[in-house]
Amino acid sequence: MLYGRSTELAALDELTAGAREGRSGALVLRGEAGIGKTALLDRTAQSASASGMRVLRVTGVEPEADLAFGGLVQLLWPVQDRLDGLPEPQADALRAVLGATRPPTRDRFLTGLAVLTLLADLAEQGPLLCLVDDAQWLDQATSDALLFAARRLAAEQVAMVFATRDEGFAAPGLTELRPSRLDTGDAVSLLADLGLPPALRDQVIAESAGNPLALIEFGAARRDDPGSFTPVTVADRVLSSYRTQIAALPEKTRLALLFAAAEGRGDLPLQMKAARTLGVGLEDLEDAERAGLIQVTESTVVFRHPLIGTAAYQGAVLARRIAVHQALADAADDPDCRARHLPLATTSPDDEVASELVAAAERAADRSAYAAASLLHQQAARLTPDRRAQVRRLTDAATCALNAGHAGQARDLAEQAERSSPGPEDLARLAPVRAAVMFESGERREAARLLLRTHAAGPGPGPAILRTGATYGWFAGDADSVREAAERLASLGEADPMVEGMAHLVDDDYARGLPLLERAVAAGQDGSDAARTRALHSAILLGDDAAAMELAAAEVARCRAQGLIGALPQALHLLAERQVLAGAHRDAEASVAEAVEIARDTGLRERVAWLGGVPARIAAIEGDERRCRDLVRDVPDVGRVAGESALSLLELARGDYEAALGRLETAAGPGPQRHMAMAMATVADQVEAAVRLGQSGRAERPMRAFEAWARAGRQPWALAVAHRCRALVDGREEDYREAVRLHGQGRRPFERARTALLYGEWLRRARRRSEARDTLRSALEDFEGLRAVPWAERARAELRAAGDATTSAKATAENVLDRLTPQELQVVRLAADGNSSREIAAQLFLSRRTVEHHLYKAYPKLGVGSRRELARLNLV
Repeated sequence: MLYGRSTELAALDELTAGAREGRSGALVLRGEAGIGKTALLDRTAQSASASGMRVLRVTGVEPEADLAFGGLVQLLWPVQDRLDGLPEPQADALRAVLGATRPPTRDRFLTGLAVLTLLADLAEQGPLLCLVDDAQWLDQATSDALLFAARRLAAEQVAMVFATRDEGFAAPGLTELRPSRLDTGDAVSLLADLGLPPALRDQVIAESAGNPLALIEFGAARRDDPGSFTPVTVADRVLSSYRTQIAALPEKTRLALLFAAAEGRGDLPLQMKAARTLGVGLEDLEDAERAGLIQVTESTVVFRHPLIGTAAYQGAVLARRIAVHQALADAADDPDCRARHLPLATTSPDDEVASELVAAAERAADRSAYAAASLLHQQAARLTPDRRAQVRRLTDAATCALNAGHAGQARDLAEQAERSSPGPEDLARLAPVRAAVMFESGERREAARLLLRTHAAGPGPGPAILRTGATYGWFAGDADSVREAAERLASLGEADPMVEGMAHLVDDDYARGLPLLERAVAAGQDGSDAARTRALHSAILLGDDAAAMELAAAEVARCRAQGLIGALPQALHLLAERQVLAGAHRDAEASVAEAVEIARDTGLRERVAWLGGVPARIAAIEGDERRCRDLVRDVPDVGRVAGESALSLLELARGDYEAALGRLETAAGPGPQRHMAMAMATVADQVEAAVRLGQSGRAERPMRAFEAWARAGRQPWALAVAHRCRALVDGREEDYREAVRLHGQGRRPFERARTALLYGEWLRRARRRSEARDTLRSALEDFEGLRAVPWAERARAELRAAGDATTSAKATAENVLDRLTPQELQVVRLAADGNSSREIAAQLFLSRRTVEHHLYKAYPKLGVGSRRELARLNLV
């Protein structure tokens, strides 16, 4: 019976009941050692099994904390026969985890998606409970995969419970429950069977501070030795109690327990194979088993509590531990298992051992277990006698740490490698890691210069380091770095039209720069993935909306097809920006919502903040000031132009022209960022604000730059806006007319509507009221379609002033798609196109049941009852 656990049991029962009813969920039990987490898991497992739920269980073990996917192998081994039913990239990822020979996993989050799909498939046969004990000792690759799955659970009939100590296993986003200490009444009930005298019982209760394990252990110890007491913390007293029990056992039994603690996984055959080399056999476990310290089956040895294993290991002298780890390494058939024990058995440099660790690190990296790979490379470096080889291994460790998302650790390892006096080639290998860390921490100019210095020092670095240096320089506003990278690429015979184009743009030479970007766009249409990425960014710099939309959509599709979950948020971000420009606000919001969810699920916190710039722009257009300001507040410095342009648009719409102009003048600043398409789009706002203030000279310089950029790029929307700006300044009707004509060929309805509004105002002031009304109605129609409330109000006011007495504020006609959440919108569109639930799930990184859950909720909102009816709707 569990005492004092009614609150915790109610929460766990609610979680499992929800799974049985089709509502998935996850819960973290967090608390000190001995507080009763394992007992709660045991009771939950028993209750779930009795109700017909399938239970999968894994326990983290301290010796395996750095073994790539050790925990996931334990969890999934009983269900590996279900892998064939997964989408091929996901199946390959899990086969690699389970030891099958497969191609390297390209994305470290793909394994988490595969776990989600597998759990959902298992739940098709009935509700499923996954229990994870001692989660603080899971290897990071397993933690990442399980947390990714837990955060994306919705309607799969899956419940997950993680039990962890106070320290370790950060699980932001999941509900946490902290088991309380037992009160006096429950403590008395727990001790009742020990028959302690009241005075001794009260002393045990005071010493154990309500910790259930301490109550049991201290009570038993006081019953056998009433004078025992050690004035230390509860956990240390429990550990000391276990050490005392182990110390009383025969020497060979203590050694057998040391083998069990050092091996960690409970693999009895491996333990006995290794133990025989030191004269220990199965019979030597008997005394420990009779004492209740371990449970032994035909194939496993399990400590009754993890602290017993800790006591067995810590209580042994170093020489014994080294001998045991060496015996386990020699007995292991699995090279990764051998690699786990070798560094613990080696106290001096040993190149042969180091080479085995490097091989294990490479295997871990092939499975995207970068944190484990980094540690193995570090261990290899420690055991490497040759200094240059040591530097290479530290560099590899830093690279893997960066790939695992541990920028701080990568920086520390890179600095450690630098202190080992690396040669020029070593520095060249180290530079990309150091530069990436610098760039992510805001030192963008320094990152660009480092890469260029590294290339100049040569030999070794190829063109890729120069392309990266140019990109860093561009975002840093460092024109010299961009130019230098372009010149060096050309001198190598590796001229890159994108980098060359950027180099001309930083010199305001649009006539030479933009045609080069056009070449990069054309070259990337059917090129490699890297070429297509360069083409996408070139199209954005050009303002070529059609090419950018097509390339961004293709990049999103590629990420979905190949399971590149870590890269998908950025691809969706770029797509969402294009969708806003095209006036597809609901599509953009759906893209951003998916990107934010994935970024949160994968720990990409910076990307979550950066994504706020897109809905902020939508909120600004639609006049939602509070939402716009809330979103912009969290946009990081690198997205400053997007955030400031959104706020300035709000100010422009409400007539605060001085604030809008001042904000844009400050945000533009010097450097290449001002040439980005988003920054160029704000020039029109600068011009309008300056003209409204009667200070058009303040916008003359950016307007001339924009005109030159528009002429060189020949994009209809840009030429139209350039003519509109010139018309505002000079008041020539021919510029307005040309702007209206060019907007007919463009893709930016918001800019088209603004041009029509300004031309309509001009016509009204010229007393050409009939023409003004036609033009203003066109503007109003576009603004209403975009839900640009403040702009629509301006258009109506102008129409009234032009004599249109019938125009009044009216509610925008409801679009049925607005009833859907962003994810429901994505799902119904894919379903309407004929995709099955499983195909939609694979594309959106969801489970089939979650897809069907979204369809079930969407049907009544749309007034349909089936996929066939859905296909007849206009879902654009």
